[in-house]
Amino acid sequence: MMGQATERAAMRPGYLDKLNPAQRAAAEYGVAPGQVAPPLLVIAGAGSGKTATLAHRVAHLLVSGADPQRILLMTFSRRAAAELARRVERITEEALGNGIAASALTWAGTFHGIGARVLREHAHAIGLDPDFSIHDREDSADLMNLCRHGLGFSKTETRFPAKGTCLAIYSRAVNAGEPLGEVLRDRFPWCAMWQDELKQLFASYVRAKQEQNVLDYDDLLLAWAQVMSDPDFAAHVGNGWDHVLIDEYQDTNRLQARILMALKPDGRGLTVVGDDAQSIYAFRAATVRNILDFPDTFSPRAEVIALERNYRSTKPILAAANAVIGLARERHAKELWTERDSGGLPRLVTVAGEAEQARMVASDVLAAREEGLRLKDQAVLFRTSSHSLQLEAELTRRNIPYVKFGGLKFLDTAHVKDLMAVLRFGRNPRDRVAGFRVLQLIPGIGPVAAGRILDAIALAPDPVSALADVEPPARAADGWPGFAAAMAARAEWPAALGLARTWYEPHLERIHEDAESRRADLMQIEQIAAGYPSAEAFLTELVLDPPDAASAQAGVPLKDEDYLILSTIHSAKGQEWKSVHLLNAVDGCIPSDLGTGTEDEIEEERRLLYVAMTRAKDRLALGLPMRFYVTQQGRNGDRYVHAMRTRFLPREIMDRFHAETWSPEQGSGAPARPAPAPIDVSAMMRDMWG
Repeated sequence: MMGQATERAAMRPGYLDKLNPAQRAAAEYGVAPGQVAPPLLVIAGAGSGKTATLAHRVAHLLVSGADPQRILLMTFSRRAAAELARRVERITEEALGNGIAASALTWAGTFHGIGARVLREHAHAIGLDPDFSIHDREDSADLMNLCRHGLGFSKTETRFPAKGTCLAIYSRAVNAGEPLGEVLRDRFPWCAMWQDELKQLFASYVRAKQEQNVLDYDDLLLAWAQVMSDPDFAAHVGNGWDHVLIDEYQDTNRLQARILMALKPDGRGLTVVGDDAQSIYAFRAATVRNILDFPDTFSPRAEVIALERNYRSTKPILAAANAVIGLARERHAKELWTERDSGGLPRLVTVAGEAEQARMVASDVLAAREEGLRLKDQAVLFRTSSHSLQLEAELTRRNIPYVKFGGLKFLDTAHVKDLMAVLRFGRNPRDRVAGFRVLQLIPGIGPVAAGRILDAIALAPDPVSALADVEPPARAADGWPGFAAAMAARAEWPAALGLARTWYEPHLERIHEDAESRRADLMQIEQIAAGYPSAEAFLTELVLDPPDAASAQAGVPLKDEDYLILSTIHSAKGQEWKSVHLLNAVDGCIPSDLGTGTEDEIEEERRLLYVAMTRAKDRLALGLPMRFYVTQQGRNGDRYVHAMRTRFLPREIMDRFHAETWSPEQGSGAPARPAPAPIDVSAMMRDMWG
């Protein structure tokens, strides 16, 4: 019966009819019953229906007879993977009348999540204990700090890099695959004098992780890539999947590309989707070279299909965005187009300074709201978080509610980190970071006593049982038996989390004045946990893709149903709004002064501007303040400096924009003034400072 339905669907694949020709070509490329397609790169322009195309390709594979358990689908967030799986289920339901359940795609997740699963499943074969803990960034920084103290680097004559900086250096070297010397020279030059000490520190950090049976976030890729360097093991793992599909390939780093090429060295069955024009995460070690070089990695060359029809923006906005990215030094050729004819040219609005820019944006936002455009349909984007400070003050003055991305995460809040540490320590008592945190929750135990207790149980065959024999400090004696019993309790999942919360709640009430709202977070954690089959699965997913906090979100106007969105460009990627303002479209802000060291950095700044512009559906305005107030700039001290329009908007593409000048009286509806003649900034500088 299933075979007949599949045959009928294959003959008349009406479920693909809603796709445009390029999308359909991408969904169908190389797909045939019993065959594995050659490598495919889908260049998916902004707003071109990338997710729908990828979902239809997976569904088409399934309809054509592919085994859902032999499909590997990797995205950059667990939510994206879940949404893709749901879409695939709906499409196969349409095609077959009895869709493939989303749960049938058993290998859909993030790179890090899939990596954790592969490492656990093959732990014994590769020399790992399958009960390993996974540290988040803060836990990793704490462990780095313990190693730092242990080596005496916290007492050096000149200031040694802080724990967070040390972890950032380590993470950059791991993910970018760069030697430590190069990382220090190019990214952390102020730390270059400590290269030898950092090598010692990182060696100590790696030993500590091994001794404590923990992996950090970067290890999930590093360890996976390392074991895949064995061709036999790589073939064994890669043969588990016939089809491997990767979303947002422009955001991958060198480690992820190594893993992918080890999984499918000939490229057969491999599909990657992304947009080199939206590669903006070099600071996370992502490299645009992965997507630029992908087609020529294989012989014969991988097929390239470009999705150029945009369903988001108007023609004038796309014309301007195409002009900006068209000046890029190197790119996959594409020209976004749309049938959306309405809308005026994007505005280039010159203002006197940042204060006037803030007033202009606030006035525009309120005027659009009066026209019926909700605040939620409007966004203000900026290159760096500090660029919005003047605007935030103006919005507060005018009582305009807003949310600034991003807020605190569950794992960034002290009470949730406490509970997770209790759960982790009970399951892996060799996890020194978790133990150090948990022990200090007990009144009477400080850092020294916590370290002594952890040392005492470290060599015991059963560290949890050994806790009962430890003699705690006298001030902690009353609470010790209950703690030892709680750690020794062996409850089924998810009841184990309830036991951990029961032990922790008295400490929550003692430590935090707002214990009631924090308790709500812990109850929400329990509800989330109930959906996971084991503590290991829950702890892994919570570290890799934490949900937003319920009681501690930064800037969320809980009493307002409507609010304006403020966001860095990086946080805005993948989003869209009817109206978008971009702050500070001037040199020094975009490109950032810190992003002009190399040609590659300048090109990424160009892509940032492109990403910002392509978030807009109907209206786009770029603010051009003529001057900034800067502080502590060498011998000249605090002063105003004049700004120049960003180099990414040269004179030859200015016909794609409407230039105007805004003045404060326009907040009441005065007409815009035409833009003045270009300013000779060099002459101004000579007049001011010689």
